[in-house]
Amino acid sequence: MSYQKIENLKEQAFSKIKAAQNSADLYQVKVEFTGKNGRLTEIMKDMAGLSKEERPLFGKKVNEVKSEFEDAYLAREKTLKTQEINQKIQAEALDLSLPGSLSAPGTIHPIQRVTEEICQIMSRLGYSLRTGPMIEKDYYNFEALNIPADHPARDMQDTFFVDPTHVLRTHTSPIQIHSLDREKPPLRILGTGPVFRCDSDISHLPNFHQIEGMCVDRQVSMADLKGSISFFVREFFGPGLKTRFRPSFFPFTEPSAEVDCSCPICLGKGCALCKQSGWIEIGGSGLINPKVLLGSRVSYPEWQGFAFGFGIERMAIIKYGIDDIRHFPENDVRFLRQFKI
Repeated sequence: MSYQKIENLKEQAFSKIKAAQNSADLYQVKVEFTGKNGRLTEIMKDMAGLSKEERPLFGKKVNEVKSEFEDAYLAREKTLKTQEINQKIQAEALDLSLPGSLSAPGTIHPIQRVTEEICQIMSRLGYSLRTGPMIEKDYYNFEALNIPADHPARDMQDTFFVDPTHVLRTHTSPIQIHSLDREKPPLRILGTGPVFRCDSDISHLPNFHQIEGMCVDRQVSMADLKGSISFFVREFFGPGLKTRFRPSFFPFTEPSAEVDCSCPICLGKGCALCKQSGWIEIGGSGLINPKVLLGSRVSYPEWQGFAFGFGIERMAIIKYGIDDIRHFPENDVRFLRQFKI
């Protein structure tokens, strides 16, 4: 009687396993038959009414049924989980027939675009890029560039002081000093990055960008400087543009010169951008002052050099005909969209 009862439970268990429609139903079958108070567990109580010889055979039979139940349960569980995963994937599938959401494509900021173009042009003359800290020691920002504490040139730059010995750099020229201190000539380097001055109007920003070049070599002259800048102007603004050099003063160069180029908008005929003069100032230049070289322990006159610097915002204004420098930091997408490649 007990053996028949086992077979009946086996058939019922397998039938319910097969009929289970999901993992939750299947688990209830497991609880019903093999749980702590399950039907296959309870049947072991029938052993009390069996003879000593029948008990081992009965126990073996129950264990065999439990083992078969477990195999059938795991197989059905695997099938049901696969079905459930497929159903979930199907229910959560993206409808690729729907139109995607529109997003405005980005573009390189004109300041970055101009910086990269200048670096690419000057790299053809052997120049490589350097950077430096935006918070500079007073020594690197002024003294090493031949601008001591009592020098009137300090009045030319309204400075943000962090503390008595540190400033937000007012120009990128300190990068030249760092390079002279760390590297041995000959050198051809570009230094670029943001600079800071207490100035803000339609043509000036308190935070703007500069790029400077420095060449240190033997037998360097103003002719080398003029040739390099003239090459750059033609490559950056277009062929046929002229350059001119006007005497000026910078403490870290001697002699010094302001650099102008014929207006790339009107080609020298006169327009609103060049104020009808046909010329536009683009930066400063000159031969490196011997005091700067000697201060960085560069053997002068064995080694000489020249330097030049441009305001990147100014270069972008000239190249693209932008009417207000304040457009650059505002990041108005209507403005930036014009520079999409």
